[in-house]
Amino acid sequence: QVQLVESGGGSVQAGGSLRLSCVVFGYTYSPNCMGWFRQAPGKEREGVATIYTGEPGGDSSFYGDSVKGRFTISQDNAKNTLYLQMNSLKPEDTAMYYCAADFRLKYDCSPRSSPVFTYRGQGTQVTVSS
Repeated sequence: QVQLVESGGGSVQAGGSLRLSCVVFGYTYSPNCMGWFRQAPGKEREGVATIYTGEPGGDSSFYGDSVKGRFTISQDNAKNTLYLQMNSLKPEDTAMYYCAADFRLKYDCSPRSSPVFTYRGQGTQVTVSS
């Protein structure tokens, strides 16, 4: 059973940065599609970023329109850890952020799909004040 544990959330002022981490463990085969989605109070879940691994040419990353150019997803296979570097944070980035994982084809490893990935963590809160 794939398990995910997030950390790194907190409170920051607008314009600041945070880095979220997600440790992945308990698997026999490493998921080839991982990502982050978020949910703010009273709003629907929103896919933030995903990363697809396993291709000979290297990993592929994808981003939601609202975070392009500000957020970066990456992973450290040696540490079994997924990261989300968040820069230039805005108050509208305030949400609970969830790490998610699945086994998918590349075309289906999109931020839009991340809220329905098979495995997800408990979430970490990010609060951005103006």
